[in-house]
Amino acid sequence: MQQDELENYLNQLLDISRFQDYCPNGLQVEGRNQIHTIVSGVTASMDFLQAAVAMHADAVLVHHGYFWRGEDRTLRSIRHRRIALLMKHEISLFAYHLPLDAHPELGNNAQLGQKLHFATVGHFGEQNIASYGEVMRTLSLNELGEKISLVLVRQPLIIGEPTKQIRRIAWCTGAAQNYFEEAIQLDIDAFITGEISEQNVHTARESGVAFISAGHHATERFGVQALGEHIARQFGIKHHFIDLDNPV
Repeated sequence: MQQDELENYLNQLLDISRFQDYCPNGLQVEGRNQIHTIVSGVTASMDFLQAAVAMHADAVLVHHGYFWRGEDRTLRSIRHRRIALLMKHEISLFAYHLPLDAHPELGNNAQLGQKLHFATVGHFGEQNIASYGEVMRTLSLNELGEKISLVLVRQPLIIGEPTKQIRRIAWCTGAAQNYFEEAIQLDIDAFITGEISEQNVHTARESGVAFISAGHHATERFGVQALGEHIARQFGIKHHFIDLDNPV
């Protein structure tokens, strides 16, 4: 398929025009025009790019791309080496941040909810990217933690009483710990996100609402993988997902 065809399709599918984001969404680095193989992953790190080169990628699709607000705008050091590698091999870089978090079917939050068997009731948080709803059957906090560990292949950090019964749940992948107090107002039993801050521990203990930190990378693996698989089915191109371990 053509590069501009893929760009237009993704931009419309993820409705990027409705989001105010911290980075540009869409095609960030232009490569060759013809795309036969696309490689997806969470972050466009050097390790990821080198693996994509080895897979003969024509394009890469990530959640965490480049050109973040407040960063140095010069192409030096790490940023130079990454972009130089992409340009040397004529690989296009597509990156989608908040639009990928929020997509109702392929998004990070939708995919995490599906994997953990949550029924989505509504949305909240910045530009309504976070979700809340109910678990399919009531679980203890300890049982929910075990389920998360199995799905994410990572032990979550849990703040709360292990025997607490969990029915109503809110979640947002990545670094959404600042949504915790807003989530509490939704009369939930537990909140799941990727990262935790010091004050979240006190808020959880004092509110009685459990806080589960399940890993920034771990919670954001499913959206970009689902999007890559969708593109492969839609256009008949090859797709590979690369999951590079990240403890955060």
